Amino acid sequence: MRDAFMETLTALAARDENIFFITADLGFGVVEPFAKRFPKQFLNVGVAEQNMTGVATGLALEGRTVFTYSIGNFPTLRCLEQIRNDACYHNANVKIVASGGGFSYGALGMSHHATEDLGVLRALPGVTIVAPGTAWEAGKATAALAAEQGVGYLRLDKTAAADSAGGIFSLGKARRLREGGDLTLLCAGGILAEALAAAGELKDNGIDCRVLSVHTLKPLDVSEVIGAAVETGGMITVEEGNIYGGLGSAVAEVCMEAGVKPGFFKRMAINDVYSSIVGSQGFLRSRYSLDSEAIVREVFKHAGIAAGPAETDKVRTDSGEAGV
Repeated sequence: MRDAFMETLTALAARDENIFFITADLGFGVVEPFAKRFPKQFLNVGVAEQNMTGVATGLALEGRTVFTYSIGNFPTLRCLEQIRNDACYHNANVKIVASGGGFSYGALGMSHHATEDLGVLRALPGVTIVAPGTAWEAGKATAALAAEQGVGYLRLDKTAAADSAGGIFSLGKARRLREGGDLTLLCAGGILAEALAAAGELKDNGIDCRVLSVHTLKPLDVSEVIGAAVETGGMITVEEGNIYGGLGSAVAEVCMEAGVKPGFFKRMAINDVYSSIVGSQGFLRSRYSLDSEAIVREVFKHAGIAAGPAETDKVRTDSGEAGV
């Protein structure tokens, strides 16, 4: 995803000198080619994310479209007040890019786990929030956010689902990657790969899943969510973040306000805990019951099918509760 973002940003900067890129002293292997090619469209502010956001807002108010960039929580939660008071309040063309959503930097510990960002930023008025599930979506989202007025948040993942790179990408419009009527898996971010793997296994067991890449959490694709609720047997949201405030919450809000009731509804997310352990992204997904095996178990549970021996081996979260 990161490479797709940089390739698209470089192409945009070549066409438009008002595209500006700021990093907070991170990502040198990725940003150096951009910095050498566009020295007047690049700035490294050092380890100063709050200052980065203030500078970005100033440049945006003078006509620039500014992308701020860092890893994990650093370009978001560390400078939340500046995002809210400077960029959002003035509807500035600041596009916040976090490289390393969810457990992408799992081995570096809780400070680098970006697991509350979606819920927190979703509460800020006027922010467009995008968590692409594939590299193709990441590139398309970069261009779309650049063309969109106001503040945007692009959450990039270290992992991504495979994608045929076809169709049309539009902000606020989910992509239907698999058809099925038994239930719908709605995903945000690179964890889409786990959902697609689960859907393949479930197909072998006679269960057809509709799989949606809900790459834009705000604005949410209301019609696609309602369609999933009324056209399929149930809904499971899957996201690599806290269970409160993110995709699952957004989907539940839409269903309640529309007065539609899915056959069943389940949010799969981190069960309101901080991870006190470290490990690879794949290990932590398994540890918190967010991998493809956990999704299959959850579907079997709602479909009334025995999940087999794996069900008894389910790992529990730090809080002692099941992670789904």
